[in-house]
Amino acid sequence: MVINTKCFGQVDIGEEKVITFDSGILGFEEFKKYTILYDNSGEQRSTISWLQSMDEPGLALPIVEPCYIKEDYNPTVEDSLLEGLGEMNDENTLVFVTLTVPGSLKDMTANLRAPIIINADTRKAMQIILEDNSYPIKFNVFEAVEAMKKSKG
Repeated sequence: MVINTKCFGQVDIGEEKVITFDSGILGFEEFKKYTILYDNSGEQRSTISWLQSMDEPGLALPIVEPCYIKEDYNPTVEDSLLEGLGEMNDENTLVFVTLTVPGSLKDMTANLRAPIIINADTRKAMQIILEDNSYPIKFNVFEAVEAMKKSKG
């Protein structure tokens, strides 16, 4: 199916690439169907992806796998919260966090408190709010990546 997007123009998406959020996403509860788009202009897939609404062309959230910005990210999530996604295991579980990109990349933040969990087998997803206050809503990405680079030499 062809969808219209604000950032990528018209994109042909196979039905197997559609992800359903039964409860929507925080702030966008009315939109339930999304896909993940990647910038393929370079030789490698970009670290940042886009969670694109299938119904609203202007709704595309930048997302990233948290391991790229916080290597020890490992929140505790009650299994009962994820029951609606189907059987979860290490092979079919994808975790992303949303990014906020203001005018300067040095001010880019990730919301580590509300990750997006996707079951790749069922293509069902949800955004959850962690009870663990040690994960901030506005985690500075630039500072974290710079610190990771320094620690690796």
